[in-house]
Amino acid sequence: MLMHKINLALILIAMAITAVAQQPEPPREWIDPDTGHRVIRLSNEPGSASLYFHQNPYTPDGKKLLITVPNGLATVDLKTRAIDKIVDGRVNVIIAGHKTGNIYYVKSGVVYATDPNTKQTREVAKLPPAPEGGSIGVNTVNADETLLAGTITEGRPPSEPARPQQPDARSAPNSRGQTGADNYPGKGDMMERRLAARLPMQLFTLNTKTGELKTILRSTDWLNHLQFSPTDPNILLFCHEGPWHKVDRTWIIRSDGTGLTKLHTRTMNMEIEGHEFWGADGKKVWYDLQTPKSQVFWLAGYELETGKRMWYNLPIEEWSVHFNVSPDGKLFAGDGGGPNSVAAGHNGQWIYLFQPQEKKDWNDPDLPDASKMIHTGFFKTEKLVNLAKHDYRLEPNVTFTPDMKWIVFRSNMFGPTHVFAVEIEKAQQTKR
Repeated sequence: MLMHKINLALILIAMAITAVAQQPEPPREWIDPDTGHRVIRLSNEPGSASLYFHQNPYTPDGKKLLITVPNGLATVDLKTRAIDKIVDGRVNVIIAGHKTGNIYYVKSGVVYATDPNTKQTREVAKLPPAPEGGSIGVNTVNADETLLAGTITEGRPPSEPARPQQPDARSAPNSRGQTGADNYPGKGDMMERRLAARLPMQLFTLNTKTGELKTILRSTDWLNHLQFSPTDPNILLFCHEGPWHKVDRTWIIRSDGTGLTKLHTRTMNMEIEGHEFWGADGKKVWYDLQTPKSQVFWLAGYELETGKRMWYNLPIEEWSVHFNVSPDGKLFAGDGGGPNSVAAGHNGQWIYLFQPQEKKDWNDPDLPDASKMIHTGFFKTEKLVNLAKHDYRLEPNVTFTPDMKWIVFRSNMFGPTHVFAVEIEKAQQTKR
């Protein structure tokens, strides 16, 4: 009986491998007939994926893109499109370092850094044992690569529902331990239970030279989504996780534990904001804002030095699960949404390019208390890629290339997950 089960399992595995092998290879390059923009496939192996939207995947010289592959990490030469595998085995990728370009990742409780050019790997730090029943993890590296930051959870979170198997299930998980989407069946209930549990947590830094671990914040709030500033090595962005309508989510803190600042306070029932991310110059933090949920949509920005706020309005049809900003801060991109996303615009599924627009009379400096008011604007929108065949259980997670000529994303529109890029400049006029 046991041998029969083993043989049956081997047959099923062989059938699955054969089915993948028989799938037609996605095109290497094409012009999207609905948008007129050129799209290229950057990855070779099915199951390859780009990083989560706020994880820096680019080397400082702008030449290489970090991706996950089914059994490790690889870089893509953005000029030649050559792929070079640099790490073997499943790891939790963190980022490409802003200073050296070293690729930081965690494997078996140890943080490593690999030079993408020489492939030389060094051990950065060993993580201490997690508290009994708890967990410890590292999520980000600061701008000069002298500090790591992560969280310690004291106690066991409520059980989480199993996530559905995804086309990219073989790819290496990101620093959030995920290969799929932010949305999956039962996540809402899990987040309610986890928030209510009020488990003690620590926000910590870990010195990459000395290995010193320093707790900079203790809380029973659920701390998550850690991102060091891309330019200031001493500022850390993080969130109070949970159902977004129940938390004031977006915060910053200095690496010595001072300067704890909430960047947005909810002012109405069912207002939500989140999926925060840094501008490339480290001067602003941007986040998705809905006032209230699924009704009025903004991409909101907060300027750290002055406290000024800028909100760009967009219709439900152009809302995206994740947004991002170009290196020069002049353009934004969105990865759209699917039928089960927070907002479904019923206009199809697209990768979007946004050009921010302002009306002078909206932000007239001579209006009463103008300097204290939120500045507002809107987006001029262009569709870049038709994702009608994309399953949004895998979110595309857009990023701009350093030369601002392409937007990189991941997609399963041909079945298995691959890494793609769409050219921002239109290749031809649309046929429609």
